[in-house]
Amino acid sequence: MAETVQQYIRRILGYVEGRNPLEVQQATPGRLARLIRGRSRAQLFRRPAPGKWSVAEILAHLAESEMVGGYRVRMILSAGGTPIQAFDQEKWAKVGNYARRDPRQSLELFSALRRSNLLLLRSLKPRQWHMYGMHAERGKETVARVATMFAGHDINHTRQIESILRR
Repeated sequence: MAETVQQYIRRILGYVEGRNPLEVQQATPGRLARLIRGRSRAQLFRRPAPGKWSVAEILAHLAESEMVGGYRVRMILSAGGTPIQAFDQEKWAKVGNYARRDPRQSLELFSALRRSNLLLLRSLKPRQWHMYGMHAERGKETVARVATMFAGHDINHTRQIESILRR
């Protein structure tokens, strides 16, 4: 049975509970780099099961998600209450050809986008953290919630990568 939107939110936020979201985000690129260091192309492109993403695909997803997250935060900050469009990650994976993307290039892109987004987040005034957009599936999302969701998203996918590479 597929996870509901509310179940997904609870799970992702649960990963971050008691942790500083920006510190989690800051640590993720280095953690991912350590996980893939010395891994063969075959290890990074191997799918753990039919229909499940490989490490390479997860890294491509993280890079594109970081681009989307940065855009969403910037839209919220420039036009409070702005609509936030959802996206179908499976369609993006297909259109973006994640299965053929170089995982190290995806990690480079993710790392660069993350640095940019963290610079922005760390520059915010307290009131800006409460600005919000209206997500098409999840409803009202403040900048603080977006930042926390991205930290949880990092943990979720880092755990997936760890699991795949242990096999």
